[in-house]
Amino acid sequence: MISGMTSSMVAPINMGKQLLGNWCSAKKRIVEINSPCNSTCYNTNRRFSLLVSACSHCSPVGGNTRKGLKDVPLINGRARKLGNESTEDFATFLRGRFVEDRFVYRQNFFVRSYETGPDKTISMETLTNFLQETALNHVRSCGLNENSFGTTYEMDLRKLIWVVTRMQVQVQRYSKWGDEIEVETWIDVGGKNGTRRDWIIRDRYTKEIIAKATSKWAIMNRETRRLSKMHEEVRQELAPFYFNRFAIAAEEIDHQKIQKLTDSTVEGFRFGVIPGWYDMDVNQHVNNAKYTRWISESVPRKMLEDYTMTSMTLEFRRECTQSDILESMTSASSKVIGASNNKYVSKKPHLQYIHLLRLQDNKTELVRARTEWHLKLNHN
Repeated sequence: MISGMTSSMVAPINMGKQLLGNWCSAKKRIVEINSPCNSTCYNTNRRFSLLVSACSHCSPVGGNTRKGLKDVPLINGRARKLGNESTEDFATFLRGRFVEDRFVYRQNFFVRSYETGPDKTISMETLTNFLQETALNHVRSCGLNENSFGTTYEMDLRKLIWVVTRMQVQVQRYSKWGDEIEVETWIDVGGKNGTRRDWIIRDRYTKEIIAKATSKWAIMNRETRRLSKMHEEVRQELAPFYFNRFAIAAEEIDHQKIQKLTDSTVEGFRFGVIPGWYDMDVNQHVNNAKYTRWISESVPRKMLEDYTMTSMTLEFRRECTQSDILESMTSASSKVIGASNNKYVSKKPHLQYIHLLRLQDNKTELVRARTEWHLKLNHN
């Protein structure tokens, strides 16, 4: 007996231990009665929380049985078993890999719930974020500069960065929460002092093409914020990775200059669009994907509810910083552009719009854009 403890103090302690033991035994019996198996209904050995394991008696979802357990994916209720993939394959799935003799880089994405909107699909902004992420991983994986934001070693030495000057995106359909997509990208020479980057977005399992994009990029001095020529050393770094292929057929690319909106021709207007801290990227200007959201700020809400944006062409004219205050302008366009007749979207758009983002104080243009819209399938 521990010194200082009396027999009257020991008795309640022993009684408490006995009650605790009885309670644990009863709990164990309840679990055994209510569960058809003696194993827990989850597997803690999984690499990733996207998959859980359930006993064959408990799970309503089919799958390959392994030691009495079934893999139950949480993505769209699909019984896909990533557990069969090797660790190396799974890491490749997350980071991306090269295909077609290392000219094309492929990146995979799961569509998260917070990347979808009111209609349960991703937006054009989310789609362009996927494009940008794939492009940056492509440059880094090429070994051109692991610690940069898409620049090469020679560009860093000269304080140069990339800026997009024009982008066109065509969308066949927008992905939903839980969809798994793969994005492929590559680069090619784009004029004397620039490059062209293309993308193709597919459903990871059916390989259906769901979107295409092409873009032109120029080089800007990080300190002077002026466009720069492409130095020969930079050109030599990039040349081994050039791949002469078009994601969008040449005859479908929208080369036509976007007309300028004026105060007299504008139909929709939004004042006081202010960039936030998290709208900026590491190059200290607004990330190009943000413009797609601001362009929609002046589109009537009824349009956003009833129509889907199937094409967007952007002309970037000036960079935007956090101190800027913008105006977003929109006007319907009756002019039929060349891209309307392409075979990718099987019929002409129901609506076309012209957009302009400009500085509120001096009216300097930042971005011109042209969008095409189709009536959603569930609307008459």
